[in-house]
Amino acid sequence: MIDKFCDWITEQIKGKMPEMDEEKEAVINFGVRLLFGEIPKIIALFIIGFLLQIGWYSLLIYFLLAPYRSSTGGFHLKTHWGCMLSSIVLYIVPILMAKYIPISQEYIIYVMTGIIGILSSIFIFKYAPADTENIPILSKQERKTKRIKSYISLGILLTIIVFVPDKIVSYMLLYGMFLQDLTLTPIAYKLTKNKYSYEVYTEETA
Repeated sequence: MIDKFCDWITEQIKGKMPEMDEEKEAVINFGVRLLFGEIPKIIALFIIGFLLQIGWYSLLIYFLLAPYRSSTGGFHLKTHWGCMLSSIVLYIVPILMAKYIPISQEYIIYVMTGIIGILSSIFIFKYAPADTENIPILSKQERKTKRIKSYISLGILLTIIVFVPDKIVSYMLLYGMFLQDLTLTPIAYKLTKNKYSYEVYTEETA
């Protein structure tokens, strides 16, 4: 339903820009799908957050983690419902863990920050940006840029985690980063039946 609506929007744009080539059409269609695919997901996330009385935390974690998720990439589920469900899990579960499984010892936050920081750096180096066969990253420059943005986002998040007064925010970001890192790994791709784009190109040229 959403895909057909996005294709219709793309056709309307193409009708007003007859000089548009196939490459530009694909870019516009991807942007339209991203826009209309994200809006229902965001609304659902915020509604569930407010129903669970963690509404402001759900707003905060979305805007803080979105740049990190966008730059590092990760698997994509095949349907809009599956994608929505995975996003809700990746955003809501860290908040619930931080809120309802508190850690009283303050020094633990620094230990966990160091561990997650090291693990995230390794995952970024090995896997980011983790693309898929449906949303490939073809340019080496784009890959380099996204990897740099991943490290920048990681540094910003780690700084927030250490210095923010509300430790629920600190822990929910740590848990959220760890879950996001897992979405980059080969085992996550196998479990969700995704392929990295280079795997597809390797098959095509074999």
